Amino acid sequence: MKVLKAILAGFAGAAALNILHETVRRFDSDAPRVDLLGEEALTKSMNSLNLEAPTGNRLYAATLAGDLVSNGIYYTTIAMSGSKNLYLKSAVAGLTAGLAAIKLPDKMGLDDKPVTKTDKTKALTVAWYLIGGLVTAAVFNRLNRD
Repeated sequence: MKVLKAILAGFAGAAALNILHETVRRFDSDAPRVDLLGEEALTKSMNSLNLEAPTGNRLYAATLAGDLVSNGIYYTTIAMSGSKNLYLKSAVAGLTAGLAAIKLPDKMGLDDKPVTKTDKTKALTVAWYLIGGLVTAAVFNRLNRD
């Protein structure tokens, strides 16, 4: 049962992260555009394998699905680590993911502008991943009380 609770909590954190990204980017020009970063990464990856990358809405949907799955798995590992210091572990994991999101793209040959455009963009990127981690902890904590 712990594994199922951890998976539910991890995917709740991933959903919260993506809802923030998708909502705020529609209203704020300085909001992180992780969607664009993901689309570039998916396209380059598929091209390097001599595969035709999807375009348009299919590319967007594939990227969003990949983002939800990868972040869901990442956040699930927080809950799997146990309840002791859960919020601290979640905060550290969220901050780590957020910092990686702004530091790694350039090193991976991707355009980092969608997440580093302004200081506000960088701060929001880190904050969204932090919030995803904390949502994971809150959901896992709540599921364990029932």
